[in-house]
Amino acid sequence: MRVGVQIQPQHAAYADIRRACAEAEEVGVDIAFTWDHFYPLYGDRDGAHFECWTVLAAWAEATERVEIGALVTCNSYRNPDLLADMARTVDHISAGRLILGIGSGWFERDYDEYGYEFGTAGGRLDALARDLPRIRRRWERLNPQPTRRIPVLVGGGGERKTLRIVAEHADIWHGFGDADTIAHKHRVLDQWCARIERDPGEIERSAGVSPRPGRFPEDARDYPAAAEKLYAAGTRLFTVGLDGPRYDMGPLRDLVAWRDSRGSG
Repeated sequence: MRVGVQIQPQHAAYADIRRACAEAEEVGVDIAFTWDHFYPLYGDRDGAHFECWTVLAAWAEATERVEIGALVTCNSYRNPDLLADMARTVDHISAGRLILGIGSGWFERDYDEYGYEFGTAGGRLDALARDLPRIRRRWERLNPQPTRRIPVLVGGGGERKTLRIVAEHADIWHGFGDADTIAHKHRVLDQWCARIERDPGEIERSAGVSPRPGRFPEDARDYPAAAEKLYAAGTRLFTVGLDGPRYDMGPLRDLVAWRDSRGSG
């Protein structure tokens, strides 16, 4: 079992974000994530916000043990060969601790403000399926190559396209929802793996644990209880999202203590 934290890069000074990342590593988290947007997702829509991959490069220098990554980077925002090179570079800066979290994108304001074509959800997913092999091919051609086979995390729960992409390309799947929803998505993912003759056990199952309503378990204010339900559904990577500028570590400490008391799983 592993615990992740998503340190949201909004409504905070960078010093607050860096401090939160260092504290999360000290708490004992396994992975520190940021997200890939250009504007806040809630609160003041024009509030303070920082760019994902610049933050990840800084975290690569500022941390020693934790893996780092985006939950998730948007495939639409960067040429896939450039993204592969950026990921390879952060992989080297961090001495092999990068996870490439990636998704098809959904936040329309980012697209409109930065001049990207929003298109359709299906078209963005088709682009993700096309670009993931291109990213891996670029890694093979770079000099130097990545320090390891960079793990790919794909986020999203669409059953016709997203979970097929996960089965074909991902090392980690990240989803949202209560335990019943997550268990159902696992079954669908297993079916896609069977179709392409891939061992479903090769894909680590990840889920968000957060008190925010809607996309998260309603009872997640009790983090260990929510995590237990997700564990029973097959989840093995549990991630807490923390708001700035205070970045309260209490929920994260609870989840790390639960992980340590639960054992390796």
